[in-house]
Amino acid sequence: MPRRLLPVLIGAVAAYWLASGMLFQVHETEHAIKFRFGEIVRTDYEPGLHVMIPVVNTARKFDRRVLTRNYPAEQFLTSEGKILNVDFFVKWRISDVGQYYQATGGDEEAGAGRLAEIVKDGLKGVIAKRTIQQVVAAERAEFIGDILQFAGQSVSQLGFTLVDVRVKRIDLPDEVSESVYSRMSQDFKRQAAQLRAEGDEQAQRIRAEADRERTEIIAGGNRDAQKIRGEGDALSAATYARAYQRYPDFYSFHRSLQAYRNALGQPNDVLVIAPEGEFFQYLKQPGR
Repeated sequence: MPRRLLPVLIGAVAAYWLASGMLFQVHETEHAIKFRFGEIVRTDYEPGLHVMIPVVNTARKFDRRVLTRNYPAEQFLTSEGKILNVDFFVKWRISDVGQYYQATGGDEEAGAGRLAEIVKDGLKGVIAKRTIQQVVAAERAEFIGDILQFAGQSVSQLGFTLVDVRVKRIDLPDEVSESVYSRMSQDFKRQAAQLRAEGDEQAQRIRAEADRERTEIIAGGNRDAQKIRGEGDALSAATYARAYQRYPDFYSFHRSLQAYRNALGQPNDVLVIAPEGEFFQYLKQPGR
């Protein structure tokens, strides 16, 4: 290599080193902090190239995107005093990178650990107000809203924004599962028996009401029938009376014929009547 090129090469390397030490790039998915001898001097960097003084300034970058962390099962107490094993995961993002760095030293694992403790306290408070059935059936928006109410202020002090908390699985410890299932089964049986008893009571009340209405309807029908029958008998008797008064001989003859029709000619009938009685008067007088 010619000697005259050596200074040029050294200058180029020095310029590259100086340029690389003076410039740093921030991507759209990153937060950046600039330090001066370890002290934070700026945190509000937009995406692009930025300048700093080598040796005096340093820069650190952190993820701006939503981060997800799964946590192992933890035990929580319900309002009934029952233990639940709850698996959950948390979604969060850095909202204030300066506060985040001061709270965690820029260590993501430390931040995730402190966030987990805050969320656990929130879950503990939310679950402690509910029964097992209410925990399982709780609306997601209501559940998350209660957790955020418990944990929101503490999370913001870490420079985080809590995006979401999801419960992946809810289990009972093995030692209490059988007793809880047994008690729930007994509760369901008790509720079923109560519903059946209420149904039987209502059915009996409906039957009694129907029987009462039936009795009243039949009684009213019999009353009306007797009244109509009595009116008919009265009308019949009046008609017979008028006919007898107008044509007494014909009426007597007609009634006698009806009596003969009903009394004579019946098989195995025996009549014990004196021949001289009035019953045979029209049979003895063919001229009449």
